[in-house]
This record gives sequence, C-alpha cells and structure tokens, in this order.
Amino acid sequence: QVQLVESGGGLVQAGDSLTLSCVGSGRAFRNSGLGWFRQAPGKERQFVGVISENGATTYYVDAVKGRFTISRNNAKNTVYLQMNNLKPEDSAVYYCAASSQATIAIKRAEYDYWGQGTQVTVSS
Repeated sequence: QVQLVESGGGLVQAGDSLTLSCVGSGRAFRNSGLGWFRQAPGKERQFVGVISENGATTYYVDAVKGRFTISRNNAKNTVYLQMNNLKPEDSAVYYCAASSQATIAIKRAEYDYWGQGTQVTVSS
C-alpha cells in the first residue's frame, strides 16, 4: 500500500517556474516507478513524465521535454516535478502516481496508487 500526497501547486504567470512535491508512505514507494499526470477541465488525464525506482531513468511527454524535470529522494520518500517556463496550456490538476508494474510506466492502467492532485494555474 502506498499513500501519496502532492503539494506545491498554485497560480503563476507564463514563464514562471514551480516545483511540485509528492510525499509517499510505505516501503513500496521506494520500489515503485513514480509518474506525474495532469488533467485539465474537460480533458482526459494525461501522462507527463516518469522516473524509475532508483532515479536513473526518466521519460517525458514531448510537450514538456526540456521544461520539466522529475527527480526523487528515496530517503525522504519524495518525488518532485520541477516545471520551468510554464505556459497557460500547462494549467491542470497535477497528480503523482506509483507503479509496481513497470519501471517506466506510461499508461494510467500501469499505476497502482494515486495522489489527490494539486492545482496549477498559469496565467498569460
């Protein structure tokens, strides 16, 4: 069992940076691939990026490559999403998720546990 709690969302202007955090509980957290998803109003939840259990491998959707960075600190049971040069189209509720099924999981169905989400709003 893994419980996830996101924080760090807020209202920012285009071009600003923001870092989201997700704290996990349970030993399984450290053995899980950790992903970030986002969901804008009226749209499906979309994959943003993922980091492997040991942090050595990351993968991002094209829309955020070069702007977003995922990192993790297993000693603190925390995963981060550093977002730079934010755009209005990045506005969404951001969710972290844990996968015990795959090291680099891209599909929602590959994730076993989800946080409650944190709102990010980027004004133009």
